[in-house]
Amino acid sequence: MGVTFIIFIILGILLLAQSAKSVRDGFRYLGYVRRCRVQGPGDYAPSAAVIIPVTGADAGLDANIAAFMAQDYPQYQLVLVVDEENDPAHGTLNELVKKAAARGAGCSCHASLVVAGSSRAQGQKVHNLLRGLEAVTPGTEILVFADADARPDPLWLRSLVAPLSSREVTVSTGFRWYLPGRSSVSQLRAAWDTSIATFMGEDDCSFPWGGSMAIRAEDFECLQVRERYWASTVSDDYGLGRAVHDRGGNIRFEPRCLVASREDSSFAEFMRWTNRQIIITRVYAPRLWVQGLAAHVLYSLAFICGLVVIVCPAAGWERFVVGAALAAVLALGMWKGSIRSVVAREVFPEEREVLVSYGKCYWQFTLLVPWVMLYNFIVAAFARTIEWSGVRYRLRSDHEVEVVARELH
Repeated sequence: MGVTFIIFIILGILLLAQSAKSVRDGFRYLGYVRRCRVQGPGDYAPSAAVIIPVTGADAGLDANIAAFMAQDYPQYQLVLVVDEENDPAHGTLNELVKKAAARGAGCSCHASLVVAGSSRAQGQKVHNLLRGLEAVTPGTEILVFADADARPDPLWLRSLVAPLSSREVTVSTGFRWYLPGRSSVSQLRAAWDTSIATFMGEDDCSFPWGGSMAIRAEDFECLQVRERYWASTVSDDYGLGRAVHDRGGNIRFEPRCLVASREDSSFAEFMRWTNRQIIITRVYAPRLWVQGLAAHVLYSLAFICGLVVIVCPAAGWERFVVGAALAAVLALGMWKGSIRSVVAREVFPEEREVLVSYGKCYWQFTLLVPWVMLYNFIVAAFARTIEWSGVRYRLRSDHEVEVVARELH
């Protein structure tokens, strides 16, 4: 018992320090979000092209694309890319493009639809982005990459481009923010993903997010993203992030480009999704994966040692010390979760009803999320195969991917 208690004391001190730092970082994140959101995006609005790969006609697709077509931006190009003409999204997108063209000169958005074909060398999303780049008007100054499952507000494009007015910023990025739904799986997804979202801070980010990232076209070419970093990869964002950091550039997180996302699924589908996120991190950002694995191993070992002490009949006063320490860790975790609830309410005031009903999940799932994360990190230590939008990939390395199987539409 003495050895187990001593091990717990060591682990417990480290875990308490880690938890306290996490809460401090949460307040810093909230402060950064508040400062940025009271500032206007400014007048910097050079010519821009927004490229969006689309697979499948998910619920809300037409409304999401309509929001991308209604940006408060002087003139911009919107390039929508599908895999094949028989993709369920093709008809919907084609109609939206025709409606945008019918509005003529009164519309600042010039939309087009590209059919990319199947990829053999990269992930299908990256392949679609590369084909979309071919449709960008020569002389376009800013390249923007986005996801079709998000619904941006009218100032999203201005806000995303604004940081690029500084030459010190190479890439500007937003991030997704999952809103909870009625089901417990939807709420678990929201708690799991926003625990990552709050790592995006004021300092240089480790990676951009593929659903909202912008770069000057000249920097995209100078970094050789197309030729070197997207030549054989499934990860557009980690690939771009590596290109930036290899050349000593900076990635700026723009809180005004936090984009609300919603998704419900079965628990098995949720686990496949979370495993895919961490497997991709393991392959393309191994340092981040090691840091995350270490943090979650520390958490699990401390709790396991603590529970051993608590249930041991010979434990006396040690039981109360361990109980107090574990309670403090859980309290700090719930505190960090409550900060995420505040962020959600302030960034998405229009979702007040949803957040009042289900927003407690950001702190209520504090006990469960670390164990799900630990499982994800352990799976990623051994797995190299993922499924994404009906395609199975084997990630041989950070610069080599193999298309294993493709689901027919």
